[in-house]
Amino acid sequence: MSTEGRVEVIALAGLPEVVEGDDIAAMIGDALNATVGVLPLEPGDVLVVTQKIVSKAEGATVDLRTITPSPEAVEWAAAWARDPRQIQVVLDQAVRVVRKAYGVLIVETHHGFVCANAGVDASNVGPASGDLVTLLPRDPDASAARIREAIRARFGIDIAVIVSDSFGRPWRWGITDVAIGVSGLLPLEDLRGTPDADGRVMQSTVRAIADEIASAAELALGKIAGRPVALVRGAQPPAGEGSVDDSIIPSANDLFR
Repeated sequence: MSTEGRVEVIALAGLPEVVEGDDIAAMIGDALNATVGVLPLEPGDVLVVTQKIVSKAEGATVDLRTITPSPEAVEWAAAWARDPRQIQVVLDQAVRVVRKAYGVLIVETHHGFVCANAGVDASNVGPASGDLVTLLPRDPDASAARIREAIRARFGIDIAVIVSDSFGRPWRWGITDVAIGVSGLLPLEDLRGTPDADGRVMQSTVRAIADEIASAAELALGKIAGRPVALVRGAQPPAGEGSVDDSIIPSANDLFR
């Protein structure tokens, strides 16, 4: 049993290569059964599922051999030694190009995410590597909800699910995993109006709980180890029917738009 002040992250073992049409909720359930130390599931547990397997199972992929790049994509790709077909897919997924520089396209997706290359990714796509890219799931909250419901039906306990992906951060090198879809938790913990340890009322502190859990899970999952799902125990996120939309700053509050 987890205790206060301790968080445990367990990468699940045994998931095979995922292809379109796979029942990843069933695959995750099998992995839970096969991984020592995770069952029985406990209240407050959180499953973190990486975007890549969700996208592949849902068919959120593009065969680059079907893409005819536009002159804009060809020009940009030539300047930065990129695949013009992949650049075209990025442009197709963007509702707004925020910045183009140094070979990177920062865009806004239809989800409202502002990220590099619209989340289009050519890594870890399986046997079709080189010809296939993955897109972000169309509705990551719904993807998380389907997995959550299947796990509840199979194991008789309702635990939260996060769909995660790697994003960069302004003004800092490197990437970290964040939540792009949630079900069964509130992605933010709003501490405004509550006293700190000194009794001072906090005015602006809002913790990005779902992002913190996703990032912690990535430490156990890694990028090349073939472990796409982790169980996080002890984080005790605020329960509720939240949405990843809650984490997105609206344009009226965006200081950089």
